[in-house]
Amino acid sequence: MIASGIATILQSLHKTPVGSGYFCPVSGGPAYTSASILAGQTGGLRLVFLMTLLSGVFEALLAKILPRLRSLFPPEVTGLVVTMVGLELVVLGCPRFLGYQGTAPSVDPWATLVATIALAAMIGPTVWATGRVRLYPLLIGLAAGYASAFVFGVVDMAQLRETLGAPMVGVPYRAQPGWAFDIVVLPAFLIASLASTLKSVGDLTLCQKINDADWKRTDMQSVSGGVLAGAIGTGLAGILGGIGQSTFSSNVGLSLATGATSRSIAIPCGILMALLAFLPKLAAFVAAMPDPVMGAVLVYVACYMILAGIQVITSRMLDARRTFVVGIALIFGLSVDMIPGLYRDVPGAIRPLFASSLAISTVLVVLLNLLFRIGITQRQVLLLAPGSDGSQAIVDFMESHGSTWGARPDVIQRATAALNELLETVTAHTFARGPLEVAVSFDEFNLDADIRYDGKLMPFSAMRPSDADLLDDESALAALSGFLIRQYADRLEAEESRGRCRVRLHFDH
Repeated sequence: MIASGIATILQSLHKTPVGSGYFCPVSGGPAYTSASILAGQTGGLRLVFLMTLLSGVFEALLAKILPRLRSLFPPEVTGLVVTMVGLELVVLGCPRFLGYQGTAPSVDPWATLVATIALAAMIGPTVWATGRVRLYPLLIGLAAGYASAFVFGVVDMAQLRETLGAPMVGVPYRAQPGWAFDIVVLPAFLIASLASTLKSVGDLTLCQKINDADWKRTDMQSVSGGVLAGAIGTGLAGILGGIGQSTFSSNVGLSLATGATSRSIAIPCGILMALLAFLPKLAAFVAAMPDPVMGAVLVYVACYMILAGIQVITSRMLDARRTFVVGIALIFGLSVDMIPGLYRDVPGAIRPLFASSLAISTVLVVLLNLLFRIGITQRQVLLLAPGSDGSQAIVDFMESHGSTWGARPDVIQRATAALNELLETVTAHTFARGPLEVAVSFDEFNLDADIRYDGKLMPFSAMRPSDADLLDDESALAALSGFLIRQYADRLEAEESRGRCRVRLHFDH
C-alpha cells in the first residue's frame, strides 16, 4: 500500500522525468501474480521480494527506451490492450456478480440481486444525474451494495469477524527479512515486467485520450515517465515486502465514467493508499467487500474500458494487415479464458506469458505488428494526366494506401480534398503542360504530398478573394482554390524553377 501510494503520486507529476502527468493509480499488478506464486513455491517470500525488486529495475530500463519504440505502439496495438483489460475485468466480474464459485458452480439469486442493486445505483447517477452527483456513482453503488448485502445475508461472516478484530492503528511490517536469488525464476519476472509495461502503455494511452478531446496518437514521452513511476513502485514493493506494481486499469475506467480525471486527485489518493497501511481495520473493511458488490463495480468499469479500447482501435483506417494483427491477438487472448487449461503444459519460465488473456494478447499484438510491417512501403507515387478525370483515381489511391499505413481517416480526407482541388485547378486553368507526379509519404506523425509538373505555378492565396473579385475576375477562382488548399493542409510550400513547378503539402498526423 505504501509503494502504491508513492507510485500513484509520482505518476501524476507533470513535465518531469518521472510521471505521466495523469491521474492513473498504481496498485499490485495481476501480471506479477503467476511469477510471484512460482517464486514463492520455489524459494519463499525472500525470493519473491528480490525478484520484484529486479523487475522494477528491468521495467525502469524499458521505460527509458520506450520513446524510441513508438512504431511498436500504433493505436490498434494500444487499443487492443485497453480492450483486453476490459475483457479481463469481465472474467473477474461476472462470476462475482452472479455468485458463481468453483466450489458451488451455480448462480446465487441473492448474490445476483445484491449485484443488480449495486450496479443500478451506479448507473443511475451516471446516466441521469447532473452536477456533482455524477462524480460519486461508485460511492453510491458501494453504499447500496453493502447495505443490500447485509439485508440479504450475502456477507462473508468469517471475513467480517476478522475485520472487526483488526486493530484500528498498526505499524506495517515486512513478512520476512532478507532476499534470495534464483536465476530459474528470473525469466518469469522479466516476462511479467514486459506484460505489465505493455498494459501500462494501454492504460496511459486511455488517460491521454480521455483528457484530450483532440487526441491523435500516444505520447510516448508521457508514457515513458508513467512506466518509470510504476517501475519505482515495483522496486519499492520489493524493498518493503510486496508484489510488483502496475497501473490500475479499473480506476482508469472509473475516471472515464465519472469525468474525474484531474491529476490533482492523485496526491490525496496516494496519501490515503499509504495511510491504509497504518489503519488495518479500515483496510480490512475495504478488502472485505462482498463479492457481488465487487462484481457490480467490475462490470460497470468494464463497459467503459472495452468500448474505449474499440474506439482507439478504429481511430485509424484498418486494412487486411491490421485486421489480422488485432484479430489473431484477440482470438488467442480470449482462448485463455474460454478454454481453461489450454496452456497448462507450458514451461514454468514462460508461464506468466500464458497466465492471462491480457498478457498473451499484448505480447502477440506487438510481435504481429512488427511482422506485418514487413512489405509496407511508406512512399507511393501517382501519375495524373491533365484533362482526364483523376478525381476517383486520387480517392482510390489515398484510401488504399491510407488503410495500409493505418492513417487517420480525417487526415486522408483532407489530403484527398487538397489533391483533387489542385488537379481540378491546374486542369481548368491549363497551368500544367503534362502529367502531374504526386508522391505521397507517411509516417506515424506526418503525411506529405509532393506534387511536381511542368507549366505555370498556380496561385496559393493566403487571403480569400472577395465576392466582387470572384464575380469580375476569372483568375480569382484559381486563387480561391489555392486558398482552400492552404486550409486543407497544415503547411504548404510552392516553387517554380525553369518551368518546373513543385508543391509540397504537409498534414500533421
